[in-house]
Amino acid sequence: MSQQLDQGLVSIFTGDGKGKTTAAIGAVVRAAGHGLRTFVIYFLKGKDYIHGENTILSRLPNVSLASFGQEGWVDRENIKPEHREQAGLALATAREAINSGDYDIIVLDEINIAINYGLIELDEVIKLVNDKPKQVELILTGRYANPKLVQMADLVTEMQMIKHPYTQGIKARRGIDY
Repeated sequence: MSQQLDQGLVSIFTGDGKGKTTAAIGAVVRAAGHGLRTFVIYFLKGKDYIHGENTILSRLPNVSLASFGQEGWVDRENIKPEHREQAGLALATAREAINSGDYDIIVLDEINIAINYGLIELDEVIKLVNDKPKQVELILTGRYANPKLVQMADLVTEMQMIKHPYTQGIKARRGIDY
């Protein structure tokens, strides 16, 4: 049985360091352990993207997942109509979920990049945050968090890269990095 939150906050996990999605997924796991209903919406990780965390999240009660985007990462210099279309669908799904009354916590993974790359409009996301029902917790992840959203948020954590194996030629590792 779900326990509705008295007050949902807005959190942002941003920065150039590793751990933004990981922090959001940790919040989802914690919430699931308390019977809260969560929905994770991936803005840039399409259905073909290997989400290691989704294997376990899909087995948890009260956790829903939706992936939008194309195979591979979006190149800021080569935005295609399909990228905008998928990001728009993700935003529409987020809007519907937030207002449905079906979820206590909603994660909008990589939404900050979607805004920064011009795949969705900042004003639409600001409206989404402003119109959020009081009891819904909202978590936004991704690099390049817009200063206006940072100002609106209740909690902002910036992951700072101090050292990363990628700079030493070590590629992302299955089960560790994705």
